[in-house]
Amino acid sequence: METIQAAPLIQIRNLSKSYGDKTVLKHLTLDIFPGQVIGYIGPNGAGKSTTVKILTGLIPDFHGEVTVNGINMSENPLEIKRMIGYVPENAELYDVLTPMEYLDFVGKLQGMEEGHLQERARRLLNAFGLGNNLNDRMDTFSKGMKQKVLLISGIIHNPQIIVLDEPLSGLDANAVILIKELIQRLSQEGKTIFYCSHMMDVVEKVSDRILLINKGEIVADGTFESLKQNHADTLEQIFAKLTGREENAGEADAIINALD
Repeated sequence: METIQAAPLIQIRNLSKSYGDKTVLKHLTLDIFPGQVIGYIGPNGAGKSTTVKILTGLIPDFHGEVTVNGINMSENPLEIKRMIGYVPENAELYDVLTPMEYLDFVGKLQGMEEGHLQERARRLLNAFGLGNNLNDRMDTFSKGMKQKVLLISGIIHNPQIIVLDEPLSGLDANAVILIKELIQRLSQEGKTIFYCSHMMDVVEKVSDRILLINKGEIVADGTFESLKQNHADTLEQIFAKLTGREENAGEADAIINALD
């Protein structure tokens, strides 16, 4: 359930970012509150990844202001990074390591004490069904197994904010159910989840609040129910309507006709 306090955890004010002549973000202004699960969606090139990389401190040069828990991103990015767990879409594991070695590396980067880190890593790997693979080299792992290790690396330091970029990639049906339940439980614990995905049905189910970005601007912001009342019956239809992709059905027909 959404837990909104008087003060937002994340404040974004007039956030803009350009690459040469191309403007990727246009004066984004957002307040995000503790315990919210934010579904952040938009077409490719809309500005999703740039927003996430600024929020996680990976892109330091931007215009505007980003404040997390009262700390200014431009002034103290390292302090903000300690509060965030990030699972990127296309992460590269050091797959010559074992899960325990990799999580030891990540946990120490976050300043965790070794004994506590080792115990938590074992418990999390067991909980994700990798208890029998603690000391196996990850170059033997399936994509789904590697994704589970990445997910653990994003939460092992018990961060206040968790940024998940396509976190279900490669996971089987049971693991997907587990991650959905985990997101709800983390939210109940007061964690703020920033969830980026193209899987609209999952975004519908896990998000308290959905932000739709298109061409660098937020074009929709609300619960799924409120967006449905104002626009369409499904999130896919809302997405198509607000991003100018309602012609998809016609494009599909053209492809089928080309096969005749």
